[in-house]
Amino acid sequence: MIEDNLTKQVEKALAEIRPYLIKDGGDVDLVSVEQDTVSIKFLGACTDCSINKMTLVTGVEATIKQHVPEIKNVILVK
Repeated sequence: MIEDNLTKQVEKALAEIRPYLIKDGGDVDLVSVEQDTVSIKFLGACTDCSINKMTLVTGVEATIKQHVPEIKNVILVK
C-alpha cells in the first residue's frame, strides 16, 4: 500500500519534468519504486544523450525528491 502511494507521487513528479524531456525528443519511464529507491529508464533521445547523467541528477532526481522526500535514491536502468 505504501509503495502504491509512493508510486503515484513519483508519477506526479515525473509528469512535471516529462514535458521538458519530450521537448528534446526524449522521455522517462518509471520502472519501479522499492522502499526508498526509484528506478527509471530514459527513452528516445535521452537514452544516448551526452548529458543524461546530469539530467538524471539535476532534473529527474531533484524533482522526485522535492515531491517525495521519502525517496533517497534514484537509479537509471537500461
